[in-house]
Amino acid sequence: MHTIQTVTVQDSEMEVFLFMPQGEGPHPGLILAQHIPVGHTGLENDEFTLRTAERYALNGFAVAAPFIFHWWPKEETVEVKREEFRDDWTVQDLAATYDLLAGRDNVYGDRIGVVGHCWGGRVSWLGACHNPKLAACVMFYGGRVKLAMGPGTPPAIDLAGQIKCPVAGYFGALDQNPSPEDVADMSAALDAAGVAHEFHSYEGANHGFQMFGNPERYQVEASEDAWKKALDFLKRNLI
Repeated sequence: MHTIQTVTVQDSEMEVFLFMPQGEGPHPGLILAQHIPVGHTGLENDEFTLRTAERYALNGFAVAAPFIFHWWPKEETVEVKREEFRDDWTVQDLAATYDLLAGRDNVYGDRIGVVGHCWGGRVSWLGACHNPKLAACVMFYGGRVKLAMGPGTPPAIDLAGQIKCPVAGYFGALDQNPSPEDVADMSAALDAAGVAHEFHSYEGANHGFQMFGNPERYQVEASEDAWKKALDFLKRNLI
């Protein structure tokens, strides 16, 4: 069960899907950064993100999932959205979502983390780079961290020194976006910045190994182990 609130970001209306755990709270909070397949047409169409948010809520987290593709018509192609995606817009989306979540009476404003899968994994890294109030960052197979997106923006990996919270990452050893070399570079960037982090790689798993709706990608053993580790990480840092 969820509710939808709308916030305005640069004169553009953005839907935020809210999932609340049982009890009055206050609860720790999570910003769930969506992935791009299907979800770019609207979070209401994205079963993976909706069910993922529900699972976090069942584990005691107040979850806010912003529709970060509100800058384009929902019917616009994924290719256009991928090509025109801008980090500066996304940072504003995440900031507005953080403010919405932190402003709720049933959420601890100082215990909010960010988590994302695939495209959302990169977005979660980006959010941690730009919001020092975030208390944890989790990324599942987030690619393109070494790329710049949008005019005048640096590659996201170059901003590792701005991260103020611990980071956890879960990756498939067969993945090429991010590749094992990319993951090593991300880890090295965090090491150089003195950012505490824990990265886990799963042999035989490819990109999207948590995608339960995709039998070619889904790896149940790796998926459930990553879920367990991510929840433990979030509880250690947010509860």
